[in-house]
Amino acid sequence: MSEGENSGDKTLTVAPSKTLHLKQRPVEHGMVRQSFSHGRSKVVVVEKVKRRAPGHEAPKPAGAPAPAATPAEPPKAATPRSEGQRPAPARSGSGVVLRALTDEEREARARALVDAKSREEEDRRRAEIEAKARAEREERERAERVAADTRKREEEERLAREAESKRKSEEEARRRLPGEAAGAAPPRTAPSAAAPRPAAARPAGDAEQPRRPPVRQIGGFAPPTPPRPAPSRTGEMKNRGRLTVTTATSEEGEERTRSVASFRRRQQRLFRGQVEQKEKIAREVVLPETITIQELANRMSERAVDVIRLLMKQGEMHKITDIIDADTAELVAEEMGHTVKRVAESDVEEGLFDSPDAASDLEPRPPVVTIMGHVDHGKTSLLDAIRQANVVAGEAGGITQHIGAYQVTAPGGQPVTFIDTPGHAAFTAMRARGARVTDIVVLVVAADDGVMPQTIEAINHARAAQAPLIVAINKVDKPDAKPERVRTELLQHEVQVESMGGETLEVEVSAKLKTNLDRLLEAISLQAEVLDLKANPSRAAEGTVIEARLDKGRGPVATMLVQRGTLHVGDIVVAGTQWGRVRALLDDQGVSRQDAGPSFPVEILGFNGTPEAGDRVAVVESEARAREITEYRERQKRDKLAARGGSARGSLSDMMSQLKTAGRKEFPLVIKGDVQGSVEAIAAALEKLGTDEVGARVVHAGVGGISESDISLAEASNAAVIGFNVRAHKEAREAAERAGIEIRYYNIIYNLVDDVKAAMSGLLAPTLRETMLGNATILEVFDISKVGKVAGCRVTDGNVERGANVRLIRDNVVVHEGKLSTLKRFKDEVKEVAAGQECGMAFENYQDMRPGDVIECYRVEEIKRTL
Repeated sequence: MSEGENSGDKTLTVAPSKTLHLKQRPVEHGMVRQSFSHGRSKVVVVEKVKRRAPGHEAPKPAGAPAPAATPAEPPKAATPRSEGQRPAPARSGSGVVLRALTDEEREARARALVDAKSREEEDRRRAEIEAKARAEREERERAERVAADTRKREEEERLAREAESKRKSEEEARRRLPGEAAGAAPPRTAPSAAAPRPAAARPAGDAEQPRRPPVRQIGGFAPPTPPRPAPSRTGEMKNRGRLTVTTATSEEGEERTRSVASFRRRQQRLFRGQVEQKEKIAREVVLPETITIQELANRMSERAVDVIRLLMKQGEMHKITDIIDADTAELVAEEMGHTVKRVAESDVEEGLFDSPDAASDLEPRPPVVTIMGHVDHGKTSLLDAIRQANVVAGEAGGITQHIGAYQVTAPGGQPVTFIDTPGHAAFTAMRARGARVTDIVVLVVAADDGVMPQTIEAINHARAAQAPLIVAINKVDKPDAKPERVRTELLQHEVQVESMGGETLEVEVSAKLKTNLDRLLEAISLQAEVLDLKANPSRAAEGTVIEARLDKGRGPVATMLVQRGTLHVGDIVVAGTQWGRVRALLDDQGVSRQDAGPSFPVEILGFNGTPEAGDRVAVVESEARAREITEYRERQKRDKLAARGGSARGSLSDMMSQLKTAGRKEFPLVIKGDVQGSVEAIAAALEKLGTDEVGARVVHAGVGGISESDISLAEASNAAVIGFNVRAHKEAREAAERAGIEIRYYNIIYNLVDDVKAAMSGLLAPTLRETMLGNATILEVFDISKVGKVAGCRVTDGNVERGANVRLIRDNVVVHEGKLSTLKRFKDEVKEVAAGQECGMAFENYQDMRPGDVIECYRVEEIKRTL
């Protein structure tokens, strides 16, 4: 504290039993609560300093510090002292000796006083601002209260005036109609619902008042109409809560009720933020590598809006259809209280095929036999003889171009499933597909033909499938049949039959005379017993698509061989990138069935698209699983096509092949076939026709009739349209005529391949061949006006023809190649000059000819090339 006095002569003293303090004016304390928006309030302490009596100094603001004490009496004279000398102690008025303050202490106390003054000044300003704001708020509230009171008073006065006016009008009406109260009242008509009259406005005994006659005007004054009867309950409920002139001026005892919308808004305000929270259910969410936000919300049973809001909090803006990765989806699921199970994208196919069966569930099944061999060796005829059918008659050209599956009952009573494959070279994929699903391969070899290229291919397919082989030597009834030759030729390919000391069964048969067919079936049954074929019929079905086609009336039809389990009508099946619900099952005779067991071939109706031949078929539990599997396979297929179509970078061999095919001519084609296997075979055969100069490019290949979209695609890509065992729709034919596109129809694959080969040969550049005509030597060069230079020559060998190609040779170096424009004998133009004669020659666009040059004359011939 600094020395000084507070007021008068009171000096700062130190009492031995009290603390050092400053005497201040008496202050009154008060608590004031300040109100703010959103329900916030604050308590402020207000201090009020009492004013002094007149004659004293002016009062200071509340909370102002006491001024610094000034010395009672200034020193008379400053006594100089030495540097180390301490100041002399001062005496107070009470005789207590006080220690003198140093300069540092004085400065510190002065600074403290200045800081205290500044803080007090700031507090004072803040208190003034708050007091002013409080006064303004109180004034505003006071004005609002006054206005509300005024409005209320005016409303009460208005209601009182209206009530008085109504009372006076009723009294006037009663005075004018004195006979109304006494006497019998006539029956009163029903009240009008259009003009309701409040019930509270009528007297108690006025329930059955008769209708009053109209009141005449007196002196231009018309009294108001009396109150009307109460409305019906329906109208009252309908108008409840509505503020109209009638309801506002009525003297009903009931209070005005709130409207439904007002009540609903009040309820929403009351219960806002108090929505009853349902019990949170934690789920195990299965997450693939990528997932859409909608699917993620469905798997968590959450709202997609909540998922998007959570992603926005993490700084990511997404739509409901956006795809997020598994890491982001895992964060969202765990944030919402769910557990996560991560799966790879390929896990959707896990457990679809090849799940093991218990040995106790296995039962014997019929064998699957595939008949293979060279074309025209009698495979289909042999199967027709066994089935007692005539499939050969239905095949175009007498050759099998489709793969078929049939079931035959052997002489012993056990069924046998046969698969017939084409023998043409183009149907390699069909033969390989038949060998993959088979248990036993029957190799048909014609006794008059012997082992042929497709016979060797069938042997290789059987080895690749590790299927046992049975050799059927057919056409033994022919005069030139040599079965021993067949056995000998088979030895060259490591097939040793039993008659030659091997283990391969062989049977000599004749499909034409139906000889030894029972021996062939017995050999098949014997081989099946050795293999001990078993399957579980009680599980979900699995199998392979043997063939697929698009039927105009029935839609996609797939021929399937059931390998495990039993297929029922109504099952949901997946085959490659297609799925569907089985609508019908048909056997090889076209008879409808309800189920199909192991090793049974059936036609399936119900696929949403045509599957590819060779696709494996499996039964799944739900449509969602089927869609998930097919969508995954579709993505895999697109990725493979994109990778094959052309990444910018590749290996060195890829770059070389691209450079090699850069100038290659292409023959675009749109191919439509009756079955998937035929389309596949046609595309493979045409691909083999290509060379380094020209090749066939299949723009589109599909199953079914030629549609208008196929014509549009062909027009855009400048392609030819080929139909194999199918025809064009009416709209497609009209579109083809307008666009000038030719549609070629075929039913034999030989003719199709030959025609495409001839068309592709036309794209080949012809071979140029030179034929030497003769030589001539230039003797002299003449410069003729309007003609140019003409060489006088002597033909030394052969003949020289006008218009032929020539070479000008100087010092054994060819200096020009061109055409002979002028050939003259004396002054006449001639076509040809023989050896030993002289002539004049002129070249096209060349004048630099010199004596001694040699001219070679030759003809260029174009030779057409073929593939």
